[in-house]
Amino acid sequence: MLANLRFQVGLLAGLQALLLVNNVTLMAVTGLAGAALAENKAFATVPLSAYVLGSALASIPAAHYMRRAGRRAGYTLGAGFGFLGACISALGVSVGSLAVLCLGTLLTGGYAAFAVSYRFAAADAADAYRPDFRSRAISLVLAGGIAGGIIGPELSKFSRTLLAVDFAGTYLTLAGFAVVVMLLLRLLRLPHGEAAAAATGSGRGLAEILRQPRCWVALLAATIGYGVMNLLMVATPLAMQLCSHPYAAAAMVIEWHVVGMFLPGLVTGTLIARFGVLPILICGGLLMLACTAIALNGVDITHFFVALLLLGVGWNFMYTGATTLLTTSYQPSEKAKVQGFNDACVFAVMFTSSLSSGVLLHLRGWESLHLLAIPLVALGLLAAAWLGGNTGWRLGMAPAAR
Repeated sequence: MLANLRFQVGLLAGLQALLLVNNVTLMAVTGLAGAALAENKAFATVPLSAYVLGSALASIPAAHYMRRAGRRAGYTLGAGFGFLGACISALGVSVGSLAVLCLGTLLTGGYAAFAVSYRFAAADAADAYRPDFRSRAISLVLAGGIAGGIIGPELSKFSRTLLAVDFAGTYLTLAGFAVVVMLLLRLLRLPHGEAAAAATGSGRGLAEILRQPRCWVALLAATIGYGVMNLLMVATPLAMQLCSHPYAAAAMVIEWHVVGMFLPGLVTGTLIARFGVLPILICGGLLMLACTAIALNGVDITHFFVALLLLGVGWNFMYTGATTLLTTSYQPSEKAKVQGFNDACVFAVMFTSSLSSGVLLHLRGWESLHLLAIPLVALGLLAAAWLGGNTGWRLGMAPAAR
């Protein structure tokens, strides 16, 4: 059983890596592709916003579909959306149509809506075989993104000029990766008991679950962590272009940012098990504030590099902590509604941040994004500190009440 748990967690980490290859490559090139196609450069990030919108729209249906059909069927369907969306995106840049590119990225968002729950699948597997391994399983799957963070930017540098039209080769390469995902999913075997438990009854209503302090703090931390990270990351390639830095430098900064997002996953679960989830959440918020302080001090490549690296590590601590905390707030029969609502909220905030990122950068400059990020992160820190003061700093390690 333990051998199977290790294999499944490893497989989910590999699938997470492929998801991040897709996501990071899209982040690296789609803003630039949008800028090349849009007459008004303030709309350069609209295709990326369409990607996040597709994820937001599909997240709750994806959760309910997987509750009925199982995670493997859902992940396979999601990879199909990724394949179709990448092909349409390649067509969009080939014919010079911003609208077609947006349609392609919108469909690709469906892939992320399904695949974003790989971490929850790891938690399910751990609960079936070794419940004390839950936080480590979540963080190890998220650590699979390290490979995506390295491969994605390198892939974008290699493939952006692979065909006659810039970026067409990049999107077609992502279509090929989606096929690899569908093949690997044939090996995925999650516990049957977990699926049966999830399908038994409907549990408490969503409103009742959300009233739990640990639930809404987890939701707030996840949305702020992802929203702030997305706000700054989406704008980075465009900001570096405006500062006359070469594309290779921007790709390098994004690469190390994503490494910062996922490399700590090798130890974040252990840190949570030792110190509790709330101290790790707070450390993540403080690292994000350090990111803004460095970014506001200059626009050299070094400033971008260090700021985005700290942003990545801060996101990892906040997001892994929020995910672990959330898994303690619901019973098995309630997880589809809670996970789906959580991911819908995260994607809705990401949509808002990605859409506003290009506009704010174009109208108000790079500094305005960081000045907006500071009070948002401060709100997350205050919520985590309040929860720790009222319920104890090691909250989040016990299983949900049955």
